[in-house]
Amino acid sequence: MEETQNKKDRVKRIFDSISYRYDFLNHFLSLGIDFYWRKKAIKFSGTNADSILLDIACGTGDFSIAANKAGIKNIYGADLSINMLHLFDKKVKWINGKTTQCVAEYLPFKDESFTNITVAFGVRNFYNIPQAFKSFNRILIPNGKVTVLEFRLPSSPIIRNLYLFYFNKVLPFIGKMISKDNEAYTYLPESVGEFDKNVDLVKLFKEAGFITVQKHSLTFGLVQVVIAGK
Repeated sequence: MEETQNKKDRVKRIFDSISYRYDFLNHFLSLGIDFYWRKKAIKFSGTNADSILLDIACGTGDFSIAANKAGIKNIYGADLSINMLHLFDKKVKWINGKTTQCVAEYLPFKDESFTNITVAFGVRNFYNIPQAFKSFNRILIPNGKVTVLEFRLPSSPIIRNLYLFYFNKVLPFIGKMISKDNEAYTYLPESVGEFDKNVDLVKLFKEAGFITVQKHSLTFGLVQVVIAGK
């Protein structure tokens, strides 16, 4: 219980702290490829103009905004960091009144409220992933889908070594320099390595009651898109 609370508090503190530089660092450190990743994830998600989308760990709203540009109009956001949500509210007027501060493990929404859930680079920050996925299943309609966009460690030894050097050396240095937070950009590579080693998303989705699970790799295996169908 203490470990769970520690992770929750740590994640909240980090993202509240770096929120004001978060968008710039995301785009700068990914060389802008993050826009492509979101666009591809939305394409895989099977969403359309009739979708009711909940973007969990929505942060400052980049995934929601990409979904809106793709034609989805009924979008809601949820995040643990209130600072992130405030920035999201300032970026686009259409989300005002449709964001909720909460954790993924306990979602304050009625059963079968959404057709789709998206999580971009947020699942590794959950303190109890199995519980979160069960919450996802509860609030999705029958045949609803979850789309997870997340980092992974590439299988190619050459790309993997380059990736690890960038994540462990370059990214923390630039992140600390720009965000002024000494912990945030060491937490990122740590969390990706731990997540990749210990978490089987396909297994966890099926254990949470999802019927179908598909995986897609992007950009030499740097990121994965996982689609789980209820």
